[in-house]
Amino acid sequence: MNHPALSIRIQAACSELIWAVRLNLIWLVFTLAGGVILGLGPATVAAYTLARRHARNETIQVWREFWPVYRREFVRASLLVLPAALVATVLVGNYLYLSALGPDHGAPRIASFVALIVLAGVGAHVGPLYAHYDLPLWAYWLKAAQLALLRPASSVILLLALSAIAFATSVAPILAPMISFGAWIYLNTWLCLRFFQENEARLLSKGNS
Repeated sequence: MNHPALSIRIQAACSELIWAVRLNLIWLVFTLAGGVILGLGPATVAAYTLARRHARNETIQVWREFWPVYRREFVRASLLVLPAALVATVLVGNYLYLSALGPDHGAPRIASFVALIVLAGVGAHVGPLYAHYDLPLWAYWLKAAQLALLRPASSVILLLALSAIAFATSVAPILAPMISFGAWIYLNTWLCLRFFQENEARLLSKGNS
């Protein structure tokens, strides 16, 4: 590979890294601005909306364009995200509690872990779906579950990406406030948009568009 081409690729990689850091920062700021509970949903939806536009090579003024989406989607985004966040919190709590009780509680502990994995696999589709498709609010989780179950290979890829980011964050916790959330939203959106395109092409080839 010649040096100019390598230099261009390095610059592009650095640009994407900076984008993920900016997305992470603004997601954190607006999540905290809503007291976490009220800020989590709209901040997440706004981040996915901007990540989708970035993946489509649109020019974005992140700080100026994040707030209008956050404000507009405040209620719907909270209804979309908070119930799943509550379920995830309960499952994590159950898993940690049962783990502390010892091997006698292995079956319910494993059940909690499996439920958490299923929730993560389905939930990994929801943000990109919400940013990409205009559906009734109740339909997003249903559609996400359908995609997760019917396209298991895509779900495995998303879970592996999430696990890699989670592992890196556990090894270096400083990554969480710096880039982890933004990197996941960015990578999650980029992957899902391609999965959606593949699914639409497959349906079109079958005459089900």
